[in-house]
This record gives sequence, C-alpha cells and structure tokens, in this order.
Amino acid sequence: MSATRLAFHAVLLPALFAPAPAFAVPTLQAHRAVYDLSLDKASDRSGIAGITGRMVYEFNGSPCEGYTVKFRFVTQIVTNDNTRLTDQQTTTFEDAEGKTFSFVTKSFVDQNLEKEVKGIATKEAKGLKVDIDKPEKSSLELAATQFPTQHLVELIDKAEKGENFYETNLFDGSEDANKVMTTTVVVGKKTDADKTDPEASALAKLATDQYWPVDIAYFDDTDKSGEEVPEYRISFKLHENGLTRDLVMDYNDFSMTGKLVNLSLFDQPKTCPSK
Repeated sequence: MSATRLAFHAVLLPALFAPAPAFAVPTLQAHRAVYDLSLDKASDRSGIAGITGRMVYEFNGSPCEGYTVKFRFVTQIVTNDNTRLTDQQTTTFEDAEGKTFSFVTKSFVDQNLEKEVKGIATKEAKGLKVDIDKPEKSSLELAATQFPTQHLVELIDKAEKGENFYETNLFDGSEDANKVMTTTVVVGKKTDADKTDPEASALAKLATDQYWPVDIAYFDDTDKSGEEVPEYRISFKLHENGLTRDLVMDYNDFSMTGKLVNLSLFDQPKTCPSK
C-alpha cells in the first residue's frame, strides 16, 4: 500500500461532478494546507521504528472552470535496517462537469524517481474508461464509480442530513490507477470547536467552526478472497467547507498522524459568470 493513495483519500479532493447531483453542492474553500506527519503506532511485523514527514495539499479552481489540485507527501521512514526518504507528488484536474478526471503521480525514493503514473478517466454510459499514458500506454474499463470530489460532496451532504453510516465507491487514480475502491463511511455528531485544540492556531479564523468526526475504511473492490478486512482506514475532522484535519491514517501494520500546522485560504468567485 503506497502512502500516495492513503494521503490522497485523507484530503478528499474538492470539485464538482456530473450528472447533476440530487443534493446541493457545498461551497468548497480553495486553500493550501500543510500537515506535519508522525508515527502513531507500529507493530513488530512492520519493522518501522519511526516516521516523520510533511504533507502539502493545494486546491485551486471554481465550479465554473474546474479544479486543479497539487499534492505532495514526503516521509522519512526509519526501520531496524535503514532510513528511507519517500516523496510522492500528485497533480489532478477535474472538469467543471465532473465528466473527466486527469491525474499524474510521481513517486521518488531517496530522491530517485521510482514510478510515474499518468492518465485520464472518463465517465461513460456503462462505466468508467481509464486511458493510461505512463508507465505504459494502456486502456481499461472499470465499474461505474465516483471521483474523489463526488465522494467528498456526498459525505458532506449525508453529514448535514445526520446520516451516520453508508457505503459507496471511489476511483482516485492513485497506485496503478487500475481499480475501484469500496468505502464504508462512519460520520459522528457535529461537534463544537475546542479552545484547547492544538490545531486552533493554524486554523486561525476557522478555529471556531464546528466539524464532524469521520472514519472511512477502504476495501479493494477486486479482492475476491472474501476477507472483509480494509486495506487501510482514515479518521479525520471534516469542516463544512471541505477542509480535513487531525488525520489518523491506519495501514494495518502501522499508522501515522497528520496535524494541520499552516492554512492559507484563497479568494474564489462567488458565482459563475453568465455565458
């Protein structure tokens, strides 16, 4: 399991989608968020003695022109045998109608490029078509599914309605961009801000906002073993504007935390210009 996929889900990219949703699309805040990463816990089997790192997520765009996300996830992993530096960089674009989702992810180990995955996913009548350009040209058909933003928009809508548990699916272009994930989502009760929250200083004017505690488990939709064990799970605090923070990312053998340390809010148009 790569850190790219897990971190990617932890942030849940904001954008719109098609066909027209059955619920109102929330106002998603354009922003740049920086998180400090650290080891939460690790089993003996993982061989991990320590993890430190930083995650940077930048979202720009509008429901008029579509959304661009730039994302970087850097970790230094200490094991009993060595220390390894991983650097995973992802850029995505989702068009304003949510019909296409382009992605490119570069994975570096000790500053050497280890893998690059580039492609575009297009929603079609019978499902999802994925055209991959790198590492090798290929094309595949997957089941009908959501892109990451639709996943987020649905989550906020259900949270607003007080729905506490549901199951859905997701394609995000991470790893080999060749499968759909099934997710089970648990949403807690909307919670008031805590003045002693260690992330309050980074939140600045958002420090008084309410949030929902959320837990999401991710299952491999292609796994036919019959085992109902998630590949990983994430927990976080979700704000109404799509911001996620206080992350706990659980890979089964180990888990890490992501604490918000810096947040920049960008200006964005309130309405789309008329055509």
